Amino acid sequence: MIRWLAVLVVGFGMAVTSCDSIDEAFDCASVCSRYRDCYDANYDVGACRADCRARAATDSSVKAAADTCEACIDDMSCVSATFNCASSCGTIVP
Repeated sequence: MIRWLAVLVVGFGMAVTSCDSIDEAFDCASVCSRYRDCYDANYDVGACRADCRARAATDSSVKAAADTCEACIDDMSCVSATFNCASSCGTIVP
């Protein structure tokens, strides 16, 4: 019985960590792709996403900025996103 409880606790912990990692990856990919779509067709989305994910893994403020930026730009035009989301997105993309 105790073994099953331990397995459930460890499994739950891994699931929560995986969800955070997936959300972080989605936020970074979304922000980097949007920058390419709006401002620079030749922008290296893969490098941006890798840099964003690496920085977010070690700095919670980068993770929070990517999450905030992704939420902000979600339904805005490129021009609106530039003016309304620059403070949160500026740490992720140029």
